Amino acid sequence: MSAVRLLAPLAFGLALSGRAFAQGEPPAAPPAPARISVTGEGHASGTPDLAVTQLTVMRSAPTAAEALAQANDAMEAVRGAMSGFGVEARDLQTSGFQIAPQYRYENRSDGTQAPPVVTGYEVRNTLSVKVRDLARLGELLDKAVQLGVNEGGSIAFQIEDDSGLRNEARREAVREARASAETLAEAAGLKLGRVVTIEDVAGSAFPPPPPMPFGELRMAAPASASKVPVEVGESMVTSDVRIVYELQP
Repeated sequence: MSAVRLLAPLAFGLALSGRAFAQGEPPAAPPAPARISVTGEGHASGTPDLAVTQLTVMRSAPTAAEALAQANDAMEAVRGAMSGFGVEARDLQTSGFQIAPQYRYENRSDGTQAPPVVTGYEVRNTLSVKVRDLARLGELLDKAVQLGVNEGGSIAFQIEDDSGLRNEARREAVREARASAETLAEAAGLKLGRVVTIEDVAGSAFPPPPPMPFGELRMAAPASASKVPVEVGESMVTSDVRIVYELQP
């Protein structure tokens, strides 16, 4: 009997402590590891293999119909000549068309302005041309001017398939981001842990230079030149990444 009495209080105490533990707050979770967020930028360059130029025919005439007919004739001649430079039909696209009246403004004898008088019409027709044979680009531009193109002439050089350059730029961006993170962690007396997130921020090709009108292009050529001088140069692709690392002591 004495043994039973001695054990009973112990069992009762264990039951009470169990109930108290169940009703109490759960143990606190360990603190989350510190993190660091860094960015990196990478670049890759390549030689363009495609040029896109805008060729505009502008014609003025007393009536809209006359201006349109003249613009159509000139643009048809330009379009027809493109195949001679290796430009396929899929690389030709009408990118602009506009008919606009032209006005004359006069003042009355009392100093007020009279209603504007229509003096004629202007028609603009713009053809976007993709040129894949860059060696003939200057010759193509010169021929277009001879056939009646008198506005436009902007040139944008591109790399048709730049996926390889973009991947190269991404790798460089990741390397730069990691190097920055390692430097910051070392300065704080810590080490880099696992990658928490990595984000590929939209990269882009460097924008082309401002459009150069045909008049300026032709003035740059020597008097004896048979084509517009064109320099292809290089195109650059850029990529940006954002990476979050955990830090370890």
